[in-house]
Amino acid sequence: MPAPYGLGDIVELRKPHACGHNRWQIIRMGMDIRVKCQHCGHSVLIPRVKFNRALRQVLESAAGGDQE
Repeated sequence: MPAPYGLGDIVELRKPHACGHNRWQIIRMGMDIRVKCQHCGHSVLIPRVKFNRALRQVLESAAGGDQE
């Protein structure tokens, strides 16, 4: 089963960033996933297993329109 997210997607995670916002862009995918806060620009490297548990929803897909 393929992942419901891809490179460049904007996602929402369970916990917001320390700056108070909860929109993250996926900027690197591999064993770990690097996401970048859309408000302050800080990037965080998260193991894929932990990312899959923390993912709430894909807000915008880089491949096309919005997903709900």
